[in-house]
Amino acid sequence: MRTELAMYEPIKSTDDGDQWREKKDIESASSLQISSHHRPYLSSDKERLVSLDVFRGLTVTLMILVDDVGGIFPAINHSPWDGVTLADLVMPFFLFIVGVSLAFAYKNLSCKYAATRKALLRSFKLLSLGLFLQGGFIHGLNNLTYGIDIEKIRLMGILQRIAIAYLVAALCEIWFKGNHNVTSELSMIKKYKFHWVVAFVITTTYLSMLYGLYVPDWEYQDQGSTTFLVKCGVRGNTGPGCNAVGMLDRMLLGIHHLYRKPVYARTKQCSIYSPHNGPLPPGAPSWCQAPFDPEGLLSSLMATVTCLVGLHYGHIIIHFKDHKRRLNQWILRSFCLLMLGLALDLFGMHLNKPLYTLSYVCVTAGASGFLFSTIYLMVDVYGYKRASLVLQWMGIHALPIYVLIACNLVFLIIHGFYWKKPINNLLHLIGIGK
Repeated sequence: MRTELAMYEPIKSTDDGDQWREKKDIESASSLQISSHHRPYLSSDKERLVSLDVFRGLTVTLMILVDDVGGIFPAINHSPWDGVTLADLVMPFFLFIVGVSLAFAYKNLSCKYAATRKALLRSFKLLSLGLFLQGGFIHGLNNLTYGIDIEKIRLMGILQRIAIAYLVAALCEIWFKGNHNVTSELSMIKKYKFHWVVAFVITTTYLSMLYGLYVPDWEYQDQGSTTFLVKCGVRGNTGPGCNAVGMLDRMLLGIHHLYRKPVYARTKQCSIYSPHNGPLPPGAPSWCQAPFDPEGLLSSLMATVTCLVGLHYGHIIIHFKDHKRRLNQWILRSFCLLMLGLALDLFGMHLNKPLYTLSYVCVTAGASGFLFSTIYLMVDVYGYKRASLVLQWMGIHALPIYVLIACNLVFLIIHGFYWKKPINNLLHLIGIGK
């Protein structure tokens, strides 16, 4: 495959001088791919933009890996609080892919109102699926019962966060882009300037709340109905017990609707086996067993910025057809984001996935950009597609794989068939679900 293969051939445009011929647009912009009807294609040989599928497939693989192996190897498991591990990159990768996909999904719009209705419907589908998969209706491998008390259902989750980010970025792409031609990097920034205004408003709102809201003392009950008092009375705290992110979730969602197995239970303050789960050490803080949702409302709002960054990378594909130019722009932006995030962390704004801090956004968006550039270079420029066929297939079928494997649905189905006693099942025989 020749190195300078153009991804899209320019054609006459009625409203934008940078339209490209393609087999059909991406329709689903969900990082887990609600449907596979519309995707980007290479115009010269009718092939797909394979790098996007490979990136999605690689992210699904990482998600399965850290879910199944993270408990054994803490180095790749989610960080107990501050810091970034391999597991902490999975969510930003998905959100970044959502943004890149959206650039194609809404490149040509015949009716903004119809596109808005479709975006709302897709977001609702993701929210509903996420509520079913992570709300607590399915009880797990060691419990063959099902059902959930509505008063205790978990309202947020991975798919809910993706749905929020998708909807915000989709509405920006539908309603807030200019109509003038793109002839340079500067003109592209001007065309999408209101996207950056939205990102700035979201970031400013998030920072104002995280560091400006007063967090009072609060109480909760553990599963044994013992009441604990968490003493706060602070402003701008980013620790596990007294941050504004958790406070807003408790106020708006209700403490019974939050995730009951918080990641900070593996901190040294809360586990004698840290970074693994374990018994509480002597003098453990009262918040160690308190519910906290890692995909809460305020942090999910901030997560939309990652999606908007991916959308900008997608715009570069849409408006510039030269491989070198695309890669140069991606690498420059990724480097700047990475350096900004590390600088923020150095000056006290720690990398933190549960809070989805600005430093975390910058570092993970920069890492997403570098990885996407590498995959694009290897797959769509140099043509090493055969080596990535498995990842490509996983990327195309990301949502079914997530539902069946990452959410343990296929294992639950297998677990439901046993001989005489529930313990006599195939999964227990091979050591899964003990």
